[in-house]
Amino acid sequence: MITFLLNQEIKQEVNVSPNMTVLNYLRTHVKKTGTKEGCGSGDCGACTVVLGELVDGQLKYRSVNSCLTFISALHGKQLITVEDLQEKGQSLHPVQEAIVEFHGSQCGYCTPGFIMSMFALTKNKPNASKPDVMESLAGNLCRCTGYRPIVDSALSLCSEERIVDQFSELERATIQKLESIQDEDASLRLGHLTAFSPKTTDELAKLYKAHPQAKLVAGGTDLALEVTQFHREIETLISVNLVEEMKVCEETDQTLEIGANLPISDAYQLLTKHYPDFGELLHRFASLQVRNQGTIGGNIANASPIGDTPPLLIALDASIQLRCGDETRVIPVEEYFISYKVTAQQESEFIEKIIIPKPSNDSFRAYKLSKRLDDDISAVCGAFAITVEDNVVTDARVAFGGMAATPKRATLCEQALIGQAWNEETIATAMEAVKNDFEPLSDFRASQEYRTISAANMLKRYYIETNNTSNLIETRVTSYV
Repeated sequence: MITFLLNQEIKQEVNVSPNMTVLNYLRTHVKKTGTKEGCGSGDCGACTVVLGELVDGQLKYRSVNSCLTFISALHGKQLITVEDLQEKGQSLHPVQEAIVEFHGSQCGYCTPGFIMSMFALTKNKPNASKPDVMESLAGNLCRCTGYRPIVDSALSLCSEERIVDQFSELERATIQKLESIQDEDASLRLGHLTAFSPKTTDELAKLYKAHPQAKLVAGGTDLALEVTQFHREIETLISVNLVEEMKVCEETDQTLEIGANLPISDAYQLLTKHYPDFGELLHRFASLQVRNQGTIGGNIANASPIGDTPPLLIALDASIQLRCGDETRVIPVEEYFISYKVTAQQESEFIEKIIIPKPSNDSFRAYKLSKRLDDDISAVCGAFAITVEDNVVTDARVAFGGMAATPKRATLCEQALIGQAWNEETIATAMEAVKNDFEPLSDFRASQEYRTISAANMLKRYYIETNNTSNLIETRVTSYV
């Protein structure tokens, strides 16, 4: 049974499939059809809903894609849909009124998703700037209205004061209701399908040992596609969503420690503080809805050759802590990837946290090449951490995604750099070495030749930027078309 709030109503669900998404639950189970299905893959934002959850005793709102969210993820949270914004018999919610006033809707299919993204923005950043607005709406697509009136609608809501609505008036009552259901059972079973939701790492380790073939799910932004796009059943799910121990975001004297269950949007501030380029890349990682659920741990475990964070973590010499039962081990991120979708993770072993060394200098840069600035997958992602002393390269870690079957270091390039003078001649030699490091595939994102040339040019760009610190390009994680 899972227990959650549907707006203000406590819901306890038993006879629902653990494979059911929140989108299908809303449309078929409780007949709330305001939430629309557009793409079913987290790209368009039409299905956006808002989840309210307790964080340190306070309500925190997150916009999420309901098409990628398994219903088990609702346990202990508040689910808010577009139907809930207007009080019964009352006028429209201020967000809805703004859309009407600025003519932000035509066919209206995408409108509920835009409204929910704007609602979350008004709750989290009542005095939002235009960049805040653009970030909050980047995961919502519209085919007919044009974005100007929608952006104007959102901007009209931005002020120093928080909008007073039924959610703010009922905030204390909502917190009390959520507190009352935190200790409820959080598992689901229907026929041969099961979803477990352990609340501690000990419970998780024990469950995974008992069910080694289970699929682990954190945000579910990738795993859910097996159900929604490939129409497969996942017999046993183990959600780590409730494991607070794996949501750490800590800074020690030597390292940054990121829990494998920490949403990407929650890791942004700490990583940006120490590695601005890492922060810029996270800012462009999919959409805000995905970042609100997806995790760095999941991005690593997915083992995609085009995952955005692994090349950066490899260049930074980061490690991951793996756990199986009561035993843990720490390995470098670069040793985790064996071949395409094959990792060093053993049976019943899971990623517990990511450990990133603090910077010793300001040499780290990252570049993402994609066709769109926001909400797009990399064609090539390059990360560079090169140490130069007395104009001689003393250390080099260069890693790429999208260039091989796994995220991988450019070892020939590194060898061409280390011990050499830091000048254009060395860079030219290293650029040629990059071309021999990889034999990338051609696909619909980029050809082999384009990827190869682009990867080499990223090294040249790194050299230009680090040699011209007074004339740095403001946003270094750049998209090319």
